[in-house]
Amino acid sequence: MMIEKFAAITAEERQAENEHDHTIKVCVAAGCLSSQSNEVLTALKNGLGEHRGCHVKGVGCMGLCSQGPLVAVATKTNATPQTVMYQNVKAEDATEIVQALGKEPVARLALNTDVPFFQRQTKIVLENCGAIDPERIEEYIAAGGYQGLLTTLTESSPSEVIDEIVRSGLRGRGGGGYPTGLKWTTVAKMDGPGKYVICNADEGDPGAFMDRSVLESDPHRVLEGMAIAGYAVGASEGYIYVRGEYPLAVERLKIAIRQANRLGVLGSKVCGTTFDFNVHIRLGAGAFVCGEETALIASIEGKRGTPRPRPPYPAEHGLWGKPTLINNVETFANVPAIIRKGGAWYATIGTAKSKGTKVFALAGSIQNTGLIEVPMGMSLSEIIHEIGGVPIGKCKAVQTGGPSGGCIPAAYFDTPVDYESLKALGSIMGSGGMIIMDESSSMVDVARYFMEFCMSESCGKCVTCRVGTVHMYNLLDKIYQGKAWRRDLNTLEKLCDLVMNTSLCGLGQTAPNPVLSTLRYFRHEYLNKLLDGAEDGRMATAATTQPLEARP
Repeated sequence: MMIEKFAAITAEERQAENEHDHTIKVCVAAGCLSSQSNEVLTALKNGLGEHRGCHVKGVGCMGLCSQGPLVAVATKTNATPQTVMYQNVKAEDATEIVQALGKEPVARLALNTDVPFFQRQTKIVLENCGAIDPERIEEYIAAGGYQGLLTTLTESSPSEVIDEIVRSGLRGRGGGGYPTGLKWTTVAKMDGPGKYVICNADEGDPGAFMDRSVLESDPHRVLEGMAIAGYAVGASEGYIYVRGEYPLAVERLKIAIRQANRLGVLGSKVCGTTFDFNVHIRLGAGAFVCGEETALIASIEGKRGTPRPRPPYPAEHGLWGKPTLINNVETFANVPAIIRKGGAWYATIGTAKSKGTKVFALAGSIQNTGLIEVPMGMSLSEIIHEIGGVPIGKCKAVQTGGPSGGCIPAAYFDTPVDYESLKALGSIMGSGGMIIMDESSSMVDVARYFMEFCMSESCGKCVTCRVGTVHMYNLLDKIYQGKAWRRDLNTLEKLCDLVMNTSLCGLGQTAPNPVLSTLRYFRHEYLNKLLDGAEDGRMATAATTQPLEARP
């Protein structure tokens, strides 16, 4: 019985853990590895010497990437673990860290964790990140992993699983915010065999690294979520479409899939039941447009990654013409916790329409660059100033949602972060990238940068996106260079409307967002660069600080 096997694994892990007075955890996610944390890990293992009561292991992302390599030392004192975290650790610091075990921490390396960055987070998706070894399925099981899958297969019907997801209020974390339970229900209702589950891990937004970190730090969590989804909708095959630029995530996924098949939580007769579920990896070639679900499907099928008109939607006609469920990494990573603790528990977190938590990647002009997870409804100000460490008055704007999102000025930082509130400001949640900009940033240049990205990433299938983004980029460049006239700005605004309303897929439909949002809040910066608009630019500066409802 699988339940006995899980219990035995958990007991063995607990026993091994109790044999050590100290556990040293070294971040071996991509951010810290780029700063040679692998050398730190090796040096700590080699430097243990007589400290046989200490265990050293690699773990996933600890969050504060700007201070990496990060090392956490957990010490049992009267059965109560106490953890000290070290920052900017080098291999030559290993001896000093080992010698400090059971004594006073190394002061020059110690990181204060009693700060908002660590204390204001609510971790569901990231609960195992930085705690377990991502390459050992045993540690995942000891942390409660695959319990949700086992309970699902042995105690719940597919419809009951879907009801739990609906009850949770979970919405797609890939950007659109479509209700996850409704999508699962649609696929489940489709007749016929041969359904598929796809995990969209084609994270292409500049400055975004949420999905990559989850896959590198807790790959089994995503696999478990996919398997639960497969059972709920009646699918026996799953695909993870992951960027080829994420070699570490791909390698750890391969290890996780092998381990899960060997243990029997994936493959044939999952957990000793009649349910079969096999997971395959497909590598993307770096095309941003393949984040769009129909383009992603075409790429998996071996075709050119271009979108097609919808309907029919993938839920009806997806991979190889079969009903297909597509969710992103973070969406699937929420599922195991929802199944273990219940949809009602999850629904208590967040806001009325945006339930649960959201993982964000903080980047740009910010002190605490890194990965965070906070409840929906937390304000932009709390995220940027308290968690991010940006002094009030030192931030000009935040860009959310990547190339499909918009730029929000500091005057609106009291806005809660949820799907509807960000949309009202002319931006979107997106997959979770947040780029902080200070006063040195030219908003015209920001819009030009994102338009250049969309222009180069357009698949070219529809004329308005293929040609329109080029013309929009050229106009933005002309304005930035101070060579444009008012008629050029008028043409740019007309093009935004045309591209937004006539493009085939989400890339073209949302490409104007960075332009429109910067025009909405920072119009004076555009006018000041026009050959005939400097005077109007000075007049427009005050208008952007008015409440939205007060503007013409």
